[in-house]
Amino acid sequence: MHYIPLGDTALRVSRLCLGCMTFGEPDRGRHAWTLPEESSRPLIQHAIEGGINFFDTANSYSDGSSEEIVGRALRDFARRDEVVVATKVYHQVGDLAEGLSRAQILRSIDDSLRRLGMDYVDLLQIHRWDYT
Repeated sequence: MHYIPLGDTALRVSRLCLGCMTFGEPDRGRHAWTLPEESSRPLIQHAIEGGINFFDTANSYSDGSSEEIVGRALRDFARRDEVVVATKVYHQVGDLAEGLSRAQILRSIDDSLRRLGMDYVDLLQIHRWDYT
């Protein structure tokens, strides 16, 4: 696997990033086609074994269950300092309204960290522009 710098940071990421929208409990969120945990974990493990170290999820994927699945799998299959985890903010999850106010961003990242079971994420992205 080839690794490249993530922008101007010291982080080095695999040229391939595993997008994790497909992972999530089908009965949570808007997409019934998502893969439940028992089907997602082997894919995440295979990605890690293949050298992928960059994982992209979002607070809203399957109402947060993507972050839960990805977080548990990464804890089981990799060391935290060997992976780069990205997540996103904006969409409504549970009682958190959608948007990008300071309060919404802070609440969203706290909720994401709890679901991921992590102390930090490496990259926090804005999922959609907030026109309000």
